[in-house]
Amino acid sequence: MFGKILVANRGEIACRIMNTAQRLGIKTVAIYSEVDVDAKHVNMADESICIGPGPSSESYLVIDGVLEAAQKMGADAIHPGYGFLSENNIFAQRVCDAGLVFVGPSPDSIAAMGDKIGSKKLAKEAGVNVIPGYLGEITDVDHAVKLAQEIGYPVMIKASRGGGGKGMRVAYDAKNVRTALPLAQSEARTSFGDDRILIEKFIEEPRHIEVQILADKHGNVVHLNERECSIQRRHQKVIEECPSSFVDTQMRVAMGKQAINLAQAVKYDSVGTVEFVVSSDKEFYFLEMNTRLQVEHPVTEMVCELDLVEQMLRSAAGESLTISQKDVLISGWAVEARLYAEDPTKGFLPATGILEKYREPSVPGCRVDSGVVEGDEVPIFYDPMIAKVIGHGPNRQAAIDILAKSLDHFCVRGLASNLTFLSAILKHDEFCSGNISTSFISRVYPNGFQNRPLKELEKKVFCSAAVSMEVMELARRSKISGRTDGGRYTPPVKWVVTIGSDEVPLEATPVEGGVEITGSDGVADSILTDWSPGQEVFSGKSSEGEMVLQVERTRGGYRLWGQGLMVNASVRTVRAAELAGRMPIKESDNYGGRLISPMPGKVVSVFVEEGQKVRVGDSLVIIDAMKMENLLCAESEGIVGAIHVALGDSLSVEQTILEITPIADDEVDL
Repeated sequence: MFGKILVANRGEIACRIMNTAQRLGIKTVAIYSEVDVDAKHVNMADESICIGPGPSSESYLVIDGVLEAAQKMGADAIHPGYGFLSENNIFAQRVCDAGLVFVGPSPDSIAAMGDKIGSKKLAKEAGVNVIPGYLGEITDVDHAVKLAQEIGYPVMIKASRGGGGKGMRVAYDAKNVRTALPLAQSEARTSFGDDRILIEKFIEEPRHIEVQILADKHGNVVHLNERECSIQRRHQKVIEECPSSFVDTQMRVAMGKQAINLAQAVKYDSVGTVEFVVSSDKEFYFLEMNTRLQVEHPVTEMVCELDLVEQMLRSAAGESLTISQKDVLISGWAVEARLYAEDPTKGFLPATGILEKYREPSVPGCRVDSGVVEGDEVPIFYDPMIAKVIGHGPNRQAAIDILAKSLDHFCVRGLASNLTFLSAILKHDEFCSGNISTSFISRVYPNGFQNRPLKELEKKVFCSAAVSMEVMELARRSKISGRTDGGRYTPPVKWVVTIGSDEVPLEATPVEGGVEITGSDGVADSILTDWSPGQEVFSGKSSEGEMVLQVERTRGGYRLWGQGLMVNASVRTVRAAELAGRMPIKESDNYGGRLISPMPGKVVSVFVEEGQKVRVGDSLVIIDAMKMENLLCAESEGIVGAIHVALGDSLSVEQTILEITPIADDEVDL
C-alpha cells in the first residue's frame, strides 16, 4: 500500500478520499488554489501545496503543476477524485510516465470510454444495448440539423468528452438545434478542452439508472448493483438512490452482465460506472461509462457495506478483489441529496457568498460528506455543491424519512441554497411512490420551484412556531435584571401571525417547557421545546407530532424552513397588526430597459452591439457561472443602447449588462 498520496481535487471529494487514506495509514497531500488556502481539505491533509490562482484552468487543471507538486511533496500516487482531471487520459499517462501511480483505471481505458463517440462503438461491439444516433463527428450547424431530422426529434446534443451535465442540450426542432449546438460546443470547450459533439435520440420520460463496477488488475470484475439517478435538473443529478425501485432481479442481472462485458472489453481495473437510459417498458440503452468515482458513490457504499475509495486504492496498488459477485450485498436502502449553493426559485442560478452559519445534522442513519466549514466562502470558480446528505434505512421510505429529517436539521445561512427544494421533493407523493423520470422536476415544477400553498395543518404549525419563538424571546428579555423598560418585554397574550396574505389570530401563554397556543377555534395546544432564542433549529412537540423547523430572525419577523416549505411570518400584537394594515404597499422594483445579471459570473459571449434592433428571444450574452454557461435573451423588443460589459468581465449579482430602449408602437415592423 502507498505511503503518501496526493489528492488532485478540492472540496468534499478531497475530504472524502483523505478520510479513507488516513484510516489506512496513508499520508495525504492537498493541492489548493489561492482562493482555497483556508479550505477544509487543506486543513485536513497532512501536507499541502499551492498550485496557482483561483480559476481551475490556472490551478487544478494544470497537469504540469499537479505533477510538479506530487514530485516535490514525495507522493507515491495521485488520486484524481471526480471532475477536473479525473477522466483525462493524458493526465493519467503523464502520472504513470512520472513514475507515480494513478489511482484509477489505465490511460487506455479512460481514452476508450472518455470519447462518447468511440465508447458507443465499443459498447456495441461488446454486445451492450446502444441508443440510436449518429456516432460520427458533427461538422457544422447545418450538418447537425440534417442529422437531427434523420434521427427524429427530440434529440440530445452532447459533448463527446462531456460529463456532469456539461455540454448537453435537448433539441425539439431545427431552431433548437441551431441555438443549442454553439452553446454545447462552447461549454464543452471550456469544461473539457474538446468541442466535438454527437447527436442521439432523446428518450422521453426516461429513467437514469447506472451500474457500479469494481475491478482489479488481475481480470476480476463485479458489479455492485444499480443506482437510480433520475431526479435531475440541467442534466445534473440532484437526488440518487440505491437500489432502484424500478429494477427487478431479472433486469438487475441483465444490466450488470452488460456492464461487466463492457468493463472486460476495455480491460478495466478500478472503480467505474456504466450509465444507462431506461424507457418506461424497461428497455435500457448504454449512455456512457464514467471512468472515475461518482459523486453518488456513498449510496452504494452504504447498501453494499464497502468503502469504494479503499477499493480504488487497493486495486491501484495491485491487490486482487476480495469479493465475488455472490458476496455483493443489498443491505437496506440509501438515498442521497446534493446540497447546492443555488437558488431554485430563480431557475437554479448558482450563488456565491460566505457561509455565515453552517450546521450539519446529527440524525441516526444519516451521513454527510462535505468540504466546507462555517465561515467558508463559496467561490465562483468551482461547482457550487456544499455537501452530500445521505439517509440509510431498512427500506426506501425509511431512508427517505431519515434524509428528509436530516435536511430539516441542516442549517445553511449567508447564501441561497436548494435545501427547501430537496425537502419538497422528498415529501412529494410521486417521488415517494417511485413514479419518477428525468423529467420529474420540469413536470412537477413547470414554472420553476416556488412554495406550494400551505395546508391548514402546516399553516397552524408555522404560525404556532413563529408566535412561540416571539413569546420565548420576550420571556427571556423580561427576566433580564435591572430593566428600565417598564415591563414592555412582558409577553402579551393575543397575537396576529401574518403569512402571505393570511392573518391568523392566536393566543399564546408561556408554560413550563414551552408555550400554550390557542387558535381562533378555541383549541389549545402546548408546544414543548428545548429551543432557545439564537438557535437555528426549532425542534418541538405538540399534539400534531414532532415539529422541526429552521428559523432566522428578520426585520419583519421570522423566516422559517421545514417540511419542504419556506415561509416568512410576521408576528405582531393585535394593535400593531391593525396599524400595519393601514400602511401603503410598496410597489415592486423593476429594471426598466436594463438587462441585469441574475448571478455572479464571467462574460464569455456578447451577441449584440449598440444600435442593434432585437426581438423577444434574441440571444444577448452568455455568462459562465460555476462551470455552467447561461444564455440571457431579450424579453422585449427594442434597440440596444449602452453595453456596459466586455468579454472576460466578471459580473456581480444585479449588475447592469446592457440597456435596451423600447420601440414605439409606430416603429414596430409588421
